[in-house]
Formats: sequence, C-alpha cells, structure tokens
Amino acid sequence: MAEHEQEREHVRVAVIGSGFGGLGAAVRLRRQGITDFVILERADAVGGTWRDNSYPGCACDVPSHLYSFSFAPNPEWPRNFSGQAHIRAYLERVTDTFGLRAHIRFNSEVRSLRWSNEELRWEIDTAQGALTADVVVSATGPLSDPKLPDVPGLDSFPGKVFHSARWDHDYDLRGKRIAMIGTGASAIQIVPAIQPEAGRLTVFQRTPPWVMPRADRRITGVERWLHTKVPATRALRRQLLWGIRELQVSAFTKRPNELGLIEALAKSHMHKVIKDPAMRARLTPDYRIGCKRILLSNSWYPALARPNVDVVSSGLKEIRGNTLVAADGTETEADAIIFGTGFHVTDMPIAQRVTGAYGTTLAEEWKDGMEALRGTSAAGFPNFLTIIGPNTGLGNSSMILMIEAQLNYMADFMRQLDILGGRIALSARPSAVQAWTQTIQRRMQRTVWNTGGCDSWYLDASGRNTTAWPGTTSEFRRVTRQVDLAEYELLRAPAEPVEEPEPIAPLTEEAAA
Repeated sequence: MAEHEQEREHVRVAVIGSGFGGLGAAVRLRRQGITDFVILERADAVGGTWRDNSYPGCACDVPSHLYSFSFAPNPEWPRNFSGQAHIRAYLERVTDTFGLRAHIRFNSEVRSLRWSNEELRWEIDTAQGALTADVVVSATGPLSDPKLPDVPGLDSFPGKVFHSARWDHDYDLRGKRIAMIGTGASAIQIVPAIQPEAGRLTVFQRTPPWVMPRADRRITGVERWLHTKVPATRALRRQLLWGIRELQVSAFTKRPNELGLIEALAKSHMHKVIKDPAMRARLTPDYRIGCKRILLSNSWYPALARPNVDVVSSGLKEIRGNTLVAADGTETEADAIIFGTGFHVTDMPIAQRVTGAYGTTLAEEWKDGMEALRGTSAAGFPNFLTIIGPNTGLGNSSMILMIEAQLNYMADFMRQLDILGGRIALSARPSAVQAWTQTIQRRMQRTVWNTGGCDSWYLDASGRNTTAWPGTTSEFRRVTRQVDLAEYELLRAPAEPVEEPEPIAPLTEEAAA
C-alpha cells in the first residue's frame, strides 16, 4: 500500500448527510454494535432539509406522530402538523439522545468518492481532508440541492434573488414588490406567510396545484400528557395515521379513476374562498389529482384572494431589468424574486462526485435514468448504499417509514459483510438491478403519476418515473427486510502473502559434535 494511503484515516462506514436518513443510519449502526463510523455533513449543524428550509410558514405536510422515528417517539409534538423549528429541534434531540455528535464532521462537504478495486474500499475527499471507508451510506436526500431555472436576464436583475431553501432572513420584505416563482409545496406556505407584509405579491403559476384542507390544530396538553404517561396511546395514534394512508395507496397506484371524489372535495375547498369564475378557472388543474403531490393548506386560497396579490397563469420566460416577463407576455415589476422551483431530485449532484468500479461516475451510469436494487444499491458501486434512492418516494405518507425500511436493509448488509468475513465487498449484479427496475417500471405504468396527465418532478428528463414507489410502505418494508446474496457479486481481496520461513540448514556431523 502506498505511504500516503497508510496515513489516511480509515473508518468502517462513512455516512453522508445528517438529516433524517443520515442520523437514522447512524443510530442503526450503533444499535448494530458498529461505532467505527463518521457522519460527513457539509453544513455546521444537523437537520438536512429541515435545517436548510427555514422560510416563513415552513411546516410538514405529514402528521407529526407519523413523521418521526419509530425508535425515537416524541409525545410532545405541539401540533398535528409541526413546523420546521420543532422538527429541527427533534433531530437535534435525536442526535444528543443517541450519542451521535462525536461521530459528526461538520463543514465536511464530500468533494469526491472513488472506489478502489485493489483495496476494496472507498477513497473520500472532503473539505476537511481525506479518508477511506469500507462502506459508504449516502443520505444526502433528494430535497437538498435547490434547482434554479435558467431564465434569460436573471443575472442582470437589480433586486434581491433567493431560493426558498436559501431564505435571506436579513432582507426586509415589508412594502416590497415580490415575485413568487412556482406554486409547489413551499410556495403555498410562503405566500400566505408573506402576503400581509408585501406591498405587491405576484405569483407566477405555471401549473395550478390540487389543494386540500389542512386538518391542523394544536395538540392539547391532555393529549401530550396521555402520550407521555401511556405510550400505548401514542403508538395507537401512529398506527391509525399509518393505516389510513396505507388504504389510500391503491387509488394512486392501481385505480386512479377512483380519485374523482377527492377532486370534488378539492374544488369545493377552493370555491368556498374563490368566488370569481375566471379566477377559479385559472386555479383549477387540468390533470388528475395525485399526479403531482397533493398540497394541504387552509390559507393558500384566502391569500390569493387578497387585493395585493396577483396570479399570473404562466411561467417566467425572461427578465428585463426589474421587469419580469411571463410566457404569456404578462409584465410585472419586482424588487425581489423568490424561487420556489424545487430541487435536483432525478439528477442529484452527489452522483457526479461518486466514481465506481468501472471508472465511471454514478451520474454517467444514471444518464438514462436512476436505477438501484431495492432503491439502495446501484450496479458497479460496491458497498455503496443510498438512503431515499431511486423509486422510494411517496405521494401520501411519511418518508420516515421508507427510510427505516432502508435502514433495515443496511443493517442486514453490514451483517452479511461480517458473516462473510475478511476484506470483502458486495456489488449489485446488473441483472438484478435490471430485473428490479423493470418490475417497478411495469407497475408504474398504471399509477396516477404516469397516467394523470401532468409533468411533475417525479419524472426525469426522459419522462420516466424514477422517483415514486408504486406500492405500500409495508410492502417496501418486506422487500428490504434482508439482503439476498444471489442479487450481489461477492468481491474479496486477495489474501496477504505469508512469508515462508527460511529453510533450516541440515545439521552437520561437526555441528552435532
């Protein structure tokens, strides 16, 4: 081994990211008895997307008691749908409760990962130095790198510009002319929160979302006391929330035509507030509900109905000075532009930094679409596991359930390595990845995400759905319960050469005497 490699720090496992996926992986490793691991975090605090997204009104659209780890329940959630600050505080508490802080390397953005076929380990370069690892668990998440559209003239805009996930809290919005680009999950929370302060707020709506009522309320002190003193009540609440969502899955994945009643409820929700027929028409989607993520809000439509809010039914085409020009020709002057335009989901930037056994990057291998065995293992990338990988996303339930299922798979992956022994690696067979992907894509054909008539972030550049999971969370938990070694190729390092002892010279008569 080269001298510079001998000087590198080596760990059993390197976890990338300290959001729900990364912290969950760390807890599971410790419970597995593995303490030789590090968490590489590019920022200076834990929390992932719940650290980065701190915009006004930021909250979860999954009920609090379902949006938490099963092994770290929180009886003190203050609301049915908790806000960003409470979720981030929960993740900080998980970090301390399970003793993870000593494993975290903050400000350690991963610049590159390269697999060594000779050493059967990952060579990792970070902002704080280099190290090697037997196994890498990538938990960067799909909602971590903001996507900004390529708008002509944006560079010359004289006002303030920022993405919803990089909110500038020092910028005073009061009295300003603000342009909100996008009408997704972030925008429908931001607009009601900033509307009272804005002088003029213009929403650029390329596609109207389906919006349902948000059954949010404060969780009473009695409920919190009961969940603390009688844990069974907390568990029952979680099970009920989970069960209701499991029953909804078949409508999304097998019978989209049954969603008409839900569409009627969503339209009724809008009509209660929006009285102008022309405005209703502009805000009514022309695709099947569920094709894009269904949004929850009681304040979105009231905000749009306020006199200082305009809705432009077109996307942003170009910018001329401080004038924003929509695709339909509408011109709007603005002092600030806020982009609620989502994230790099099907083209995650981390994929460009990972070089596998074939000498190609993960991005190159995924140029025709993301693929990974059981949403976790990509062919040609030994001992590399992705949390929230291809086709693990959900449209109606908690991603924490999917994360925990993948953590089960990771735990068994580590067990298999220990059982097999020695310096080894498991590399997903291309045939196994292909078979898994074909099955997923075949099932995807009848889902609402593929048949609903929309262009969503679930689809990649070629129109293939590489994001969503076409089944229940319980099914995903079953298929990730354990590693099937038949789906992997076993790579084993050659045994270290054993030095032969020097032969002993025969004893001469003279020596014997």
